[in-house]
Amino acid sequence: MAGWLGPEEWQAVALSLRVALWATGLSLPFGIAVAWVLARRDFPGKQILNGLVHLPLIMPPVVTGYLLLLTFGTQGPVGAALQDWFGIVLAFRWTGAALAAAVMAFPLMVRAIRLSIEAVDPKLEQAAGTLGASGPWVFLTVTLPLILPGVLAGAVLAFAKAMGEFGATITFVSNIPGETRTLPTAIYTFLQVPGGESAALRLVVISVIIAMGALLLSEGLATRMARRISGA
Repeated sequence: MAGWLGPEEWQAVALSLRVALWATGLSLPFGIAVAWVLARRDFPGKQILNGLVHLPLIMPPVVTGYLLLLTFGTQGPVGAALQDWFGIVLAFRWTGAALAAAVMAFPLMVRAIRLSIEAVDPKLEQAAGTLGASGPWVFLTVTLPLILPGVLAGAVLAFAKAMGEFGATITFVSNIPGETRTLPTAIYTFLQVPGGESAALRLVVISVIIAMGALLLSEGLATRMARRISGA
């Protein structure tokens, strides 16, 4: 791949992989926790939480990016605190690109994991509880092994979404070569300059391969989960 792609193209692909891996890895524990709460608990405001989780799916990505800029920018309440207390700056940095990708991919991750949790018979968890197991231990020893294919499927979907994130990323962290120019923004950039169509096409091919591979892997994991739960 390194020989087929130019240095700038390879840099964009490598940065996208870095951003997507961090976005997926850091959001996965939160995704599992939120999915479990939505699948197993009833409480006031549950629908509001569910709506907030899925809001990035229906809002224009530019709006999500702008809200991230207002919140996590150097002048925003959270961004200013992070900079003053910990020296962390997210706006116009690759770490901000990872945050934007995580926010946009989070709904897909939560939905896949939630469906896998809802497919598990609660009686199995209740039986473990009657034997004296604590709630966290029941989750680790009973629920998590059963939903693991769903967790992996959610992570794969989130990774693919993070790899392709454009609108929120370019709004929050701009399009800085070597810092925030991910694969989608690189394609956009190449299409704006004369003679850049061939480079854009090569990156499009890479994007299609990654997206299709992620979808096939996710479907395979979902099928395995269904067979495992049904006992087939």
